Parts: sequence; C-alpha cells; structure tokens
Amino acid sequence: MRVLSVDLGTSNTVAVLAAHGRPPRVIEVDGSATMPSAVFAGEDGGLVVGRDAERRARLDPSRFEPNPKRRVDESTLLLGDNVITVTDALAAVLHRVAEETTRQLGGAQPDEVRLTHPAQWGTVRRNVLLSAARLAGFSCNLVLVPEPVAAAAHFASFPDRALGNGQVLAVYDLGAGTFDCAIVGASQHGFVVLAEDGLGDLGGLDVDQALLEHVGRQVSNKDPQRWQHLLRPDTTADRRAQRALIEDVRAAKETLSRHPQTEVPMPEPFEDVLITRAELEGLVRPTMLRSVELLSSVLRSNGMAPEQLAGIYLVGGSSRLPLVASLIGEQLRVVPTTLDQPETAVALGAHHVARDAASMWTNDIRPGPAPAPAPAPVGYREPDTVRTRPVAPPQPVPPPAEPGSRRNLLIGLGAFAAVAVLVAVVAIVVRVSGGSPAPSASECFQPGARDDKGFTTCLRNFAGSVPERANCAPGWQRIMPGLRELSGTVVSCSIGNPNEGTQIVYTQLDSQEAAAARADLLLSFNGVHSDQVEADWTGNGLSGSYRAVTGIDFGTLVFTVEDRPLVGMLLQPNEDLKLSPEALADTFEKTVQPGLA
Repeated sequence: MRVLSVDLGTSNTVAVLAAHGRPPRVIEVDGSATMPSAVFAGEDGGLVVGRDAERRARLDPSRFEPNPKRRVDESTLLLGDNVITVTDALAAVLHRVAEETTRQLGGAQPDEVRLTHPAQWGTVRRNVLLSAARLAGFSCNLVLVPEPVAAAAHFASFPDRALGNGQVLAVYDLGAGTFDCAIVGASQHGFVVLAEDGLGDLGGLDVDQALLEHVGRQVSNKDPQRWQHLLRPDTTADRRAQRALIEDVRAAKETLSRHPQTEVPMPEPFEDVLITRAELEGLVRPTMLRSVELLSSVLRSNGMAPEQLAGIYLVGGSSRLPLVASLIGEQLRVVPTTLDQPETAVALGAHHVARDAASMWTNDIRPGPAPAPAPAPVGYREPDTVRTRPVAPPQPVPPPAEPGSRRNLLIGLGAFAAVAVLVAVVAIVVRVSGGSPAPSASECFQPGARDDKGFTTCLRNFAGSVPERANCAPGWQRIMPGLRELSGTVVSCSIGNPNEGTQIVYTQLDSQEAAAARADLLLSFNGVHSDQVEADWTGNGLSGSYRAVTGIDFGTLVFTVEDRPLVGMLLQPNEDLKLSPEALADTFEKTVQPGLA
C-alpha cells in the first residue's frame, strides 16, 4: 500500500511516503526535504509554487503570497491583477507534492493521502484543505490527522520513547504562523487529544517581525524616508528590496539558533547590522514566555502536573530557538525533547497513526502506568458495523441487522477540537405550495426554473417544509466559504446559527448515477466510521433511503430519492460527543424529512 502524508505548513510543506513495504521517507521536492508553501501568480493566471515562486517574487513581489495557509479564513487572494481562491492556492502547493510523488512512484499514485492540520481547525477550514487536495489531483482516499496526534505518534515510534497505555505527552508546536500546544494520551487504540489551546498571534513569522523592527531601530535614523519605503513599498524596486530584507532577517534568526551572533545584510544606504542571540532572546522572551505559560495553564486546567508527563515534545521549525527549551525547563522543570528535524516530525508521525485513531478525540484518558499494547499498523480498521432503522412511525421497529459491509468512503475527515461545527445537508428537495401537483420524475432530470431562493420545483418538493422554517439561499458559500462549487443546482439552508446550527443543502443533478456518487462523497466528509444507520423514508409523494454517521465534531446524514437525481446531506453539531447515528436519524425524521407538516 502506498501511503503519502503531507504536512502543509504556514511557511514550508513536508511530504513523507511509505511504499512497497519500505519505511517512510521524506519526499524531496526540488532537492530539499522542505518545500516553501509559497505561491506566485503569473500574468496568465497560472500559479507557481515553492522555491520557483520565491525566485519569481524577486521580480514582482505583488504577485507573491508566501504563507497562503495563514489566510485560510479568507475566500480569495489578490496576487497582482489576479484574484484566486485560497483553496486554489493551497491546491497548487499540494499539486506540486502530487507531481513529485507520482514521479518517484514511476507514474503511480498513492493509495491513501494523510493530511495533517492544527487541532484547533474547525470544519470549514478542514473542508478547505480537503477541497484543495481534491483539486490537486488526489483522487484516492483522504484522511485528516490532527497535528498533535501525529507528533505523539512520531515521538512514540522511537523504541526508547514508547508510550504506555494511559501515559500522557505534551506537544509544543511552534510553527511559522501559530503556536499550538496539546496534551495527548495513549489509549488502547492509539493516541487521543485530551486538551489543546493555542495562540494565533505567535509564530516564527512574528519572531521575524520583531527582529526586523529591531534592525530598523538600528539603521532607520540614517534615512527615515528610505526605511519607510522599505516597510511600505509602493514600487517594484522597493518590493524587491523588502522581500530580500525579510529573507535575510529570517536567515539571521535561523543562524542565531546555531551561533551566538550573525550579521543582517542591508540594502543601500544602510550598513549591515550585527545582532546577537542575546539580543534576539531579549526581543522575543515575553512572547515565548506566553507560550510556555499557556502550556502550563492547559496542564493545570486538566488536573495534570508537569511531572506526570511522559515528556514535552518540541515540533515546528521555530521550536529550534534555544530560548524555547530554556523557558520550558525554567517554568515547568521538565527538559523538553526534540527528535530528528522538528519540521518533519508531524509528517513522519502521521504514518504511525492507526487509521481509525485519526479521528479520535476524548476526555476519558488520564495518566496511568499500564503498559501500552502494540501500535496498530497503518491502514488498520475495526470491522464495519451497519445498523438498520425503521422508516418512521407508525411502523414497528425491526431488530438490528447483522454486521455487514458498507460503501468505501472517499474522504476521511479527522476529529479536532473545534467549537464551530459545519452542518451541511445536500438534498434535492422539491415541494409545491398552494396545492400545485408534485413534479413528475421525468421533470426532475431537467434543471428547471428557480425561485428567489434558488429552488427548482423538484428541489422545493424535496425540501418539504424546511424553506418555510430556515434561511435558504443558492449555492454552498453560506456554509462552506472557499469551497469550489460542485456540479448541480444547489440550495443551502441554515436552521439556527450558520456556523453552529443545523445546515441543510439541497442539490439536483442530471442522473441517478451522479446522485449516488454525490451521496457517497458527502457522507465521506465525516470520515470512516464503524457505526452507521441505514433506513428508508417516504414523504411528499417521494420515497428513498438515508444513511447516518457521527464524528467528533458533527453528524452526517445523506438521503436520496429512488427515482429522481436528488441528494440530501444533513450535518448536525456533535456537542459534548453525545450525538449518535440514531439521534441524527431522529432529527431527520422529525424536522427535515419531506412530508412533515
């Protein structure tokens, strides 16, 4: 089995491949283990990524975005005179990884791609990442893995660092864009996140900014106007000079992790600036101390003491700063651990995460001395269990069906501690008000005219009473910003808060085959699950079936019509991990199912 893990970072992207029974190895792109996550838009709108993008940026920095991941909450980017979506920018980076991986596999594609992401990412951000992976050409199964889970798996992959069942590891992840800390416990099934927190305003880029401002204080008095032009360039020449200066400042920061002092080359008319490690540490000590205090707070709030930890694992390129280890030792009295390159730890660790454990999130684990079982191999899955459900009262409830197989899902969606939960229902629902006759099956294979909310006659019949009780609008954007539109006529509806309540999306396609494929795709957004409810439904002169699963963040129910190309997906928040497939089916039958009064 060919498994590719990709850690798409703020500044750099790392890919690791395990194929043909060989140990995981880092995929070198353009001769390096790390590829810049940068994108450059050419005049024709084409995107160049990585080191090629950085080189092109020297010619026209206005067309350059060095950190597209940091702008994941924005729908579009303006690069020169080109407007591109953030999804397309991330897809371009992943496409370069896909190209190099396919080349090294002799033209073959991986069987599975594991994408890591911050534990704090909510459903909308994770869907942007999944959409980018599909646009990049990854047609295989996709699995999302929280970064601290991958980091813990990498830590435990070393023989002398194995974590026993119930042991707890703290992960200190200082990347370019953000700081994240997490408490990860070892369970019988792998690793689970017990608690996490982070600082969105602290990362390696913020260290670079502090150092740039320090350099400015040393030289700006010689020519204040020229320095302001470097900080706020309005010409191509100034943008080039600014870009070169930022790169030199970042290189100086990295050098100070290895040497006590270095020089920052400066553009004319300024002289080069000598800076020392002590100066850098004095600049960033208060902000680095915030990160250590946050880690300490997360431990205390979960009833843990530093001495109960199996270790504190440093990952992320910016954790190389010697000050980080010093502050952790001073404040927590624990010597932190680094293994291999901190930039590659997360991507390597994703290969050691059991498939089902990628979506685990629980508060049930506490430190304990029990020995750990052997780790599950990559690709391990529990046997599938499918439960059946009665259609709706007043029919009697049939007994549960025997375990059986189910359709292989296309996309795995990891579980993360996000408060915001996406609930999407893609349904092709049609309801005719005012006593109008229901549309025939043949009418539903044509797009048809749309009303002010985007419903065709078929969609309105399928939606039943939902349009009268919810806020509905055409398309996906109200619930999945940045998602490239899927084919078909789409209407999305929100019941309650658009970010936290139940969301319903109705879709009409042109064939039964397309509807079945869409149903599989929508259900797969919630990952691979062992528990699933399947049942039939009827209403508004229609009949069909539905499938329901639940994940850590949300539950998904997809319903279809047997003789019409209509599909519906319901996503409902899984608050406090109490939502079951049966409860989700109850919600569908009581509030969403066509034919309700």
